[in-house]
Amino acid sequence: MTTSYATLHLKRIMTTGFLCTTLLTGGAATAAENLRMSTLGPGTSPYIVMNTFATIVNDRLDDYDIQVNATGAATRHAVETAQGRSHFFMSSPNLFHMMATETGPYSDAQGVGALSENLRTVFNFPMGFYHVVTFADSGIESFDDIQDKKVFLGPPGGAAYQTTRLYIEGMTGLQHNEDYDVVALGWDAAAQSFQDGHIDVYFNPTLPPSPAISQIALTNRIRLLGIPDDKLDDPAMGPVLERPGFRLGTIPAGAYGDNQVTEGDIRTVGVTVGLVANKDVPEEAVYRMTKAFWEGLDARSAQIPVLRNITLDDVFVDINTPLHPGAERYYREIGLEIPEEALASD
Repeated sequence: MTTSYATLHLKRIMTTGFLCTTLLTGGAATAAENLRMSTLGPGTSPYIVMNTFATIVNDRLDDYDIQVNATGAATRHAVETAQGRSHFFMSSPNLFHMMATETGPYSDAQGVGALSENLRTVFNFPMGFYHVVTFADSGIESFDDIQDKKVFLGPPGGAAYQTTRLYIEGMTGLQHNEDYDVVALGWDAAAQSFQDGHIDVYFNPTLPPSPAISQIALTNRIRLLGIPDDKLDDPAMGPVLERPGFRLGTIPAGAYGDNQVTEGDIRTVGVTVGLVANKDVPEEAVYRMTKAFWEGLDARSAQIPVLRNITLDDVFVDINTPLHPGAERYYREIGLEIPEEALASD
């Protein structure tokens, strides 16, 4: 088997030494302790949520300064955080499952299963729904029309790339890089390239109304592709929907205004993600950050509509990475019932 680009990156990361910081080794905190948070690029809902977390913490807590890294794929961020080379990252139930079982993008990265034991959840939240976007005049009106087109699936090696590849395969049987051309870009560059007309079909798992897609719809008529009724019980969609954190979801009709030509609600794939920390980030630090975030979120939500989807009702949805003790302490303090599957065994 040929070793993938993503696996080579993971192996390089795994052989690099741990980043030893005062915070992770439990030493005394100093003013403005620098922490690293890794997430997807601008234009994605995880970036908005996690950048908001960092902004609130930086504004409210003088002891910490979270610096957001919005480059690379979550598969790599997971390994970096498990090793202590980053403090927080955007994970997902499916990503954690693949890491723990050394499957998917980790199938040739021996040892990541043990590393996954170093990860702890701060909270889960809805990443959103897979938007499958084309221009209204492209001639693409269904998934079958993707054949021979230029398609952005997500950054190469990332979890979204795997999902969208399976999504197209389940809907049509089309194979990536055989029946359509995959465009290899990061999130931010792909949004711009699609707007410039260099990509025919643009996938983005995000909460509506997505700022990136709203920006495109300001000056372009767009079509959103959805799942028709006859595919709902198709076993071919099993590899997409029967994974941790995935389910059917709906993008509301008219989410992108008059330039959205698709009529009615759009049925698509929804996914849960989460903010995950290295388990050695001290309990007191995560407790204070979690408290600051939830107490400061309402004010931010008034300015950023996407944040209105982030609520305490969803913090344990699909959780399969144990809670960080600092987050658990805060949720118990405000009276949330902690599900058994969210508790660490150690």
